Amino acid sequence: MSKIEVNITVNGAKHRLEVGPKERLIDTLRERLHLTGTKEGCGVGECGACTVILDGEAVHSCLILTAQVDGSEVLTVEGLEVDGRLHPLQEAFIQHHAIQCGFCTPGMLMSAKALLDKNPNPTREEIKTAIEGNLCRCTGYEQIIEAIESAANELQAASH
Repeated sequence: MSKIEVNITVNGAKHRLEVGPKERLIDTLRERLHLTGTKEGCGVGECGACTVILDGEAVHSCLILTAQVDGSEVLTVEGLEVDGRLHPLQEAFIQHHAIQCGFCTPGMLMSAKALLDKNPNPTREEIKTAIEGNLCRCTGYEQIIEAIESAANELQAASH
C-alpha cells in the first residue's frame, strides 16, 4: 500500500506523517503520537470516547481517516492542560465528581470544550445536546452537566 503524507497540527505541535490510506485518526494519535488520552470504546462512532476537536468541531476520531485531516488542527484532551494547569473544565469535572471510571471523560471534556468555544453561556439543554454523542455508564450525567455549567460560569467570570 502506498503511503500518504499528512501535515497536521496536534495540540499546537506540527507533525508531518506518512500514513496508510486506511489509518484512522485515533490510531495516529494513540500509536504514532503517543496521545493515549483519546480512548477507543466502540470503534463505530457510537460512544464518543474517542472525541477530539478537529478544526473547531467535536468529532469521533475512530471514524476519520488520518489522510482526510491534512492541513487540519486537532485538539486532544492532553492539549487542554496549559503550562501545567488544568483547563477549567478539567477542574470542574474533578470538583463535581463527574469522573468515575474515567473512560468517557476525555471525550466528554472535548465535547464540552467544543460547545463552550462556540457558546460560552449554554443552557442545560444545550449542554445535554452537546454531550448526547458521549455515553457514560457510571455518573448518570448529572455531575457532568453540573461540571460543564460550573466551568462555563468560571470562564465567563474570567473573561470579564
